[in-house]
Amino acid sequence: MTFPVVGMVGGGQLARMTHEAGIPLGIRFKLLSDTPQDSAAQVVSEVVVGDYRDLDTLRDFARGCDVITFDHEHVPTEHLRALEADGIVVRPGPDALVHAHDKGVMRARLSAIGAPCPRHRIVADPADVSRFAAEGDGYPVILKTVVGGYDGKGVWFVRSEADAADAFKAGVDVLAEEKVDFVRELAANVVRSPHGQAVAYPVVESIQVDGVCDTVIAPAPDLDDELAGEAQQLALRIASELGVVGHLAVELFETRDGRILVNELAMRPHNSGHWTQDGAITSQFANHVRAVLDLPLGDPRPRSKWTVMCNVLGGDYPDMYYAYLHCMARDPQLKIHMYGKDVKPGRKVGHVNTYGDDLAEVRERARHAADYLRGTITE
Repeated sequence: MTFPVVGMVGGGQLARMTHEAGIPLGIRFKLLSDTPQDSAAQVVSEVVVGDYRDLDTLRDFARGCDVITFDHEHVPTEHLRALEADGIVVRPGPDALVHAHDKGVMRARLSAIGAPCPRHRIVADPADVSRFAAEGDGYPVILKTVVGGYDGKGVWFVRSEADAADAFKAGVDVLAEEKVDFVRELAANVVRSPHGQAVAYPVVESIQVDGVCDTVIAPAPDLDDELAGEAQQLALRIASELGVVGHLAVELFETRDGRILVNELAMRPHNSGHWTQDGAITSQFANHVRAVLDLPLGDPRPRSKWTVMCNVLGGDYPDMYYAYLHCMARDPQLKIHMYGKDVKPGRKVGHVNTYGDDLAEVRERARHAADYLRGTITE
């Protein structure tokens, strides 16, 4: 066999869907998973169960892989540097990935390259949070742990010094950011290869509910063409300046005064790009595989005028397979993507994609399917 082996660290749904994108190309995958029941571990043939935080485990896993990539940002940066010192190809490399792993490093680097960001700094304790607030417009303030946060975890909306106490209990550095007066959240998704080729997907609107992505609309409705181009160029510049290889999601705020500010970075396939599975000529997952293998990148253009992705969250109705009968009969064009996860309240267990020419209709179809699968509606 001359086809390469891609080693994927992390066994979640992103790894599952990246593996799926590599199948038509004959790409072989090897997975480092926390448990045999993880989403990707159910479908990848070669699975190593182990702790990604253990360097010896990482080294053993990397043997026989042509390249290592990730479905999360939590691998310690010093471990990735050790793998590179061993001659192992890591994409994105530690010098890039540290900016997604550590929000303090990310903010410092983005500020250094002139990327627009909210006012921010590392704070030492609740009293320091009050000083940060006083330096700007006062409370409320957003607090984030610099490492380990995701899907609203490790993030606090604080209105007073007393509110800030919980953020310091984890024993890790805390980043304070001004509360941005924004009208909506956007995401600019790009992919960059080692030889410098890069592609940009349409800028999307990302709608959050309780700190978790609920709906993504591609492209973002009523977004000024100039601002959309600015967002794409910003994402491409960040990918180049940071040396990203693979998929980069740049989460953005669109402010009330017509600007964009960088909220977060993710150097892997991202929830805001799931619409590309059915709505783009080349999905984010397929282009991530191409990029880490330094293959020519695929066309990122949309297939339809509108594509809407809705996440399917777990609720009190565990029999989602039975719900397929209604959803598929009602909408033969509906695309359902399930992750093989046990249904738990609030847990992301899948997503649906719809597409077409009428945005209101496309949104209704996606919303109905996601709610019916969850059991929120029953007719």
